[in-house]
Amino acid sequence: MKLSEYVEYDATGLASLVKAGEVTPLELTRIARQAHDEVNPRVNAVIEFYEDAETVVGADGGLFHGVPFLRKDIGGTEAGRLQEKGSRLFKGHRSNIDSFFFRRAQAGGLRCLGRTTTSELGSSPMSQSILNGITGNPWDLDRTAGGSSGGSAAAVTAGITPIASGSDGGGSIRIPGSWCGLVGLNPSRGRVSGGPDNQDASFGCSRAFVLCRTVRDMAAALDIFSGPHPGDPFIIVQASRPYVEELSQPTDHLRVGVARTSWGAVDLDPEVLETVEATATLLQEMGHMVTDIDRPYEPEDYSRITFAGRNSAANSLEAAARAMGRTISSDTLEPGNLKRYEYGRDMPLFQGIELPEALRRMRFRVGEAIQGFDILLTPTLPTVALPHGGIYSATNPTLSAEEITEADTAICQYTGVFNVTGQPAVSLPLAQSAGGLPIGIQIVGRFGDEATLVRVARDLEEARPWRHRLPSVRAGVS
Repeated sequence: MKLSEYVEYDATGLASLVKAGEVTPLELTRIARQAHDEVNPRVNAVIEFYEDAETVVGADGGLFHGVPFLRKDIGGTEAGRLQEKGSRLFKGHRSNIDSFFFRRAQAGGLRCLGRTTTSELGSSPMSQSILNGITGNPWDLDRTAGGSSGGSAAAVTAGITPIASGSDGGGSIRIPGSWCGLVGLNPSRGRVSGGPDNQDASFGCSRAFVLCRTVRDMAAALDIFSGPHPGDPFIIVQASRPYVEELSQPTDHLRVGVARTSWGAVDLDPEVLETVEATATLLQEMGHMVTDIDRPYEPEDYSRITFAGRNSAANSLEAAARAMGRTISSDTLEPGNLKRYEYGRDMPLFQGIELPEALRRMRFRVGEAIQGFDILLTPTLPTVALPHGGIYSATNPTLSAEEITEADTAICQYTGVFNVTGQPAVSLPLAQSAGGLPIGIQIVGRFGDEATLVRVARDLEEARPWRHRLPSVRAGVS
């Protein structure tokens, strides 16, 4: 197989070739390294391509048998491998366990070949850090790939691997999915366990999954990664059939709530709004009932939740630093994250313990506002990919902790709310701007109902296919 052929396949397609004996996992690993060597110096998406990549194993016969895979450098862990979390504080740190996520990846046949960049501690919607530098968007290297799973998104977009891991605590899968033109699903709370040491992370607001190029890869990944682990606080209702089988099931007539207005301090770009309106019209033509919805929450409530979580985050960071024998300072944390840490450290105790109640109230209010709809249609983000730096980067030394949080709330106005509610939400690359940048549209399902999202996403992919759109930086292009 040639590199130019490799980049044309999604993960499901490559696995089919392995199953048919047309290519071997070792050949795919070598081609992935070739792709990496060709484009990574330009995009800076992969911080480590394993020297022993050719000896990495996965289960024979899994849905993704032999498919090359990359790991976001925060979240799921591999025993003995570096996990530096995009931070100088964790430089050289190695995990001592294989997480549930990576045991499932191996069981599904994936071969994890390296680590991808992330914003420091996964805290920013931008793809840069002091430790690892700037990750460029393959559509325009002067713009961000999005955060915090920007390295994984850039690697998949540029053709290094067809699928890579991500995690999402406020939009960190869907943001780079939108800005890099990929399929980015944040599953329901509890769909993919964080076990054995990270169950129900961030009070259920943070979940792990993948970034990929096709809906069928998203469905197969749900089958591979879904499942509980001993010690999970609850077990979500399990799927009635494999998600890949949902791809052949009809879609019921749905009640669709459409967001055509801004939900935060950043105005909605006209081209983004045009895409929302075009998608709403398309869903209506498919037989669904479409109704406009107002913003179902107050941005100030989400900001308060973020602030209240700082105390817990600061305590966790202090404990990690002590365990490594390190000190938290300007030499180990970026300016924005140091200010967030200091804010949380100095927060009165009563503010920190208010978080569970603040989360409950927001879930209740949003639930009441949207209970009449089967799915929601929103922009993923109010704008196309932004230039590097600016007010959204944790490397910016000029902003206070309050200003950083308010900026994040504004740019993540359509994503973070559904981390709080625990609902599944997927960003689909349904359009491009006049300047050639991807525009992502978010479809939000009822809690525990990824099956409906799979079917609706399939319908939209068939009606508005995106695989013909190619970024300016892509492996195998002479």
